[in-house]
Amino acid sequence: MPPHTLSDVVKAYDVRGLVPEQLDVDVAWALGAAFAEVVITREGGSGCVIGHDMRATSPELSRAFGAGVTSRGVDVTHIGLASTDGLYFASGHLDLAGAMFTASHNPAAYNGIKLCRPGAAPVGLESGLADVRDLAQELLEGTAEQPDEATGTSEEGDLLADYAAFLRGLVDLSRIRPLTVVVDAGNGMGGHTVPAVLGTGAGLPELPLTVVPLYFELDGTFPNHEANPLEPENLRDLQAAVLEHGADLGLAFDGDADRCFVVDERGQPVSPSAITALIATREVAREVAAGTPASEVSVVHNVITSAQVPEVLAALGARAVRTRVGHSFIKAEMARENAVFGGEHSAHYYFRDFWFADTGMLAAMHTLAALGEQSRPLSEIMSGYAAYAASGEINSTVVDQRASTEAVRSWAADKDVEVDELDGLTLTHTGGDGDPMWWLNLRASNTEPLLRLNVEAADAVTMAAIRDDVLDVVRSTARGD
Repeated sequence: MPPHTLSDVVKAYDVRGLVPEQLDVDVAWALGAAFAEVVITREGGSGCVIGHDMRATSPELSRAFGAGVTSRGVDVTHIGLASTDGLYFASGHLDLAGAMFTASHNPAAYNGIKLCRPGAAPVGLESGLADVRDLAQELLEGTAEQPDEATGTSEEGDLLADYAAFLRGLVDLSRIRPLTVVVDAGNGMGGHTVPAVLGTGAGLPELPLTVVPLYFELDGTFPNHEANPLEPENLRDLQAAVLEHGADLGLAFDGDADRCFVVDERGQPVSPSAITALIATREVAREVAAGTPASEVSVVHNVITSAQVPEVLAALGARAVRTRVGHSFIKAEMARENAVFGGEHSAHYYFRDFWFADTGMLAAMHTLAALGEQSRPLSEIMSGYAAYAASGEINSTVVDQRASTEAVRSWAADKDVEVDELDGLTLTHTGGDGDPMWWLNLRASNTEPLLRLNVEAADAVTMAAIRDDVLDVVRSTARGD
């Protein structure tokens, strides 16, 4: 049987593939050995911490990866069941490179690996992952030069209580008003971490929270719904439960619990861009209270985040830093800027106090604190961050992505737009005096023949008109009309 083709599973930011067709124990071992050589040993690292999610294939794959790491003389600490942000905590807390076995929100047949350097620093195709992939491929094909025999140690560790205590130390929820919160874990790792952080499962003091659990049973077959809250149908149970229990809000985590989505007391989803603006406001205020001038406080957001995020930051006197979509770009830009916070419209939230890594749990805690520190309902608080109408991300299957993108550029030629190409094509019409503002971003997928469109405008009518016009241009070009 020929070796697996790793270019099929090594993506821009992580490893993701079908088990065992694309990802099996041999591939995991080879990737572990290559990661140890290319990243850990070459960069002077002292070890690797490995965690895994609740998928049935995760324990075996993570052990095989660990065996690959130790075969290169690098020590391994297995922390077992963990959320992705729990693994990032372990990497930062222990100052070790890390590997998290998860396929996030992908269906049960998939698994994958998220890799990081010590301190949860990212490893992507442009920052070492391509070299790991190439060496692992050579190891699978038997063409790689074998290093001298060396065996690292392997030990077990449980950092869940330390993770929970660390997060509690960043956001104090002990003095908020009593809140009822429904949490949909989607049978993912939120069912492991929420009882520890928001409850007493890790031995921490009780908080003034009544948590109503939905689907906390760890089950990698996702028997209730996909653990992908970005899809509206996967929020329906949470929305209904918030109304049924008269809850103050609802939280939904994805499979590896690094993303968090919020539903208000009316059962209505809250835009991740609005949550970004809310948390940014809190983090800027905290920095200013500590003596940092607002002008020296920066927050990173990506190109498809609402225009309201930089507007909110400008009103606070803080700096908004715009970057490409994708966690490796956000993390790298945050480190360069020493940014206090970063947000993506996909509901990834990044914190300087969390090694610039993303953590859905910390975002949830900020939202709980913002609500519980005053008496207004969440819908009223968030209305201040919802000035514009947004389309959400709309995908179109397009083989010749360049041709469709250029057709959209031509469509906009007479529309008084600013053009930038930081990430795909962004067109901004500033408007004014009865001429509504709008902007759009059209980006090609890294892995599929898709163009992704996001549109935002000053009002819903303008947004819908721009959205429909651009989709018509994209799809008619794709059809050859």
